[in-house]
Amino acid sequence: MSVEKFVVSDLDKNKRVDLFLSEKLENMSRSYIQGIIEKESVKVNEKIIKSNYKLKTNDEILVEIPNPVELEVQGENIPIDVVYEDSDVIVVNKPKDMVVHPAPGNYTGTLVNALLYHCTDLSGINGVIRPGIVHRIDKDTTGILVIAKNDNAHNKLAEQFKKHSMTRTYYALVEGNIKEDEGTVNAPIDRHPVDRVRMAVVKNGREAVTHYKVLERFGQYTLVKCNLETGRTHQIRVHMAYIGHPLVGDNVYGYKKQKFNLRGQVLHAKELGFNHPTSGEYVHFDSNLPEYFEAILQNLRNRK
Repeated sequence: MSVEKFVVSDLDKNKRVDLFLSEKLENMSRSYIQGIIEKESVKVNEKIIKSNYKLKTNDEILVEIPNPVELEVQGENIPIDVVYEDSDVIVVNKPKDMVVHPAPGNYTGTLVNALLYHCTDLSGINGVIRPGIVHRIDKDTTGILVIAKNDNAHNKLAEQFKKHSMTRTYYALVEGNIKEDEGTVNAPIDRHPVDRVRMAVVKNGREAVTHYKVLERFGQYTLVKCNLETGRTHQIRVHMAYIGHPLVGDNVYGYKKQKFNLRGQVLHAKELGFNHPTSGEYVHFDSNLPEYFEAILQNLRNRK
């Protein structure tokens, strides 16, 4: 275990402690920092605090950083749908029911295991568990992801995510009939104050903006296109539930009763656009809706 110490200046007063530490500890994500805060490994003025603690001038912060766990992730001969690949990036179309990277208790069958079999040159910035992973989508969400094949590409892609300059378009089937043809949900997201496994719209959460546009209406259901301005965990699922239209099949933020024999939410990361890390040229990738998604839409169209 290593220990980091910080003293808060006037410039950082009133800033959340988790945000402050994510800026100071550059190799650690804000979600990771929130995790060690929950484990009481962060103290302010020798007292245990929560992630939303607002800093004061001259606060003394002590961070106990756990030693990294040495793990070896094996490549596995799992088929992957490669949309594009060069020496810097690989763009894939992730299927449903596949986790992006290994985690405690789940070290096999992930996209990372498949990628390590397909190619050995992945960015090492996120370590052995998440090599090359710049962004993620949920296990039951399908669609396009970009993976970095070297550290330079990783840094440049991560910077675009940070500046919200990437194009990220999702298609979702939601409950109910959205009356407006389009709209924007601008509501901060963070961990649910009681159920820490879930995310929620909370007053002092992280900025989250989702733009949506209705593509097709089916009476009890609506097909929408969502463009992410920010990239918070479960953002579309939380935001659509927040406005009263949870995703079909989402038994975490929506209705518990499953429809259409689904396993999880009807959500597809359809388009992704970014400036190529080497050429600087804007590249854009599109993908077809998965078969199960198309089948549901056809079913609903037949009912009209």
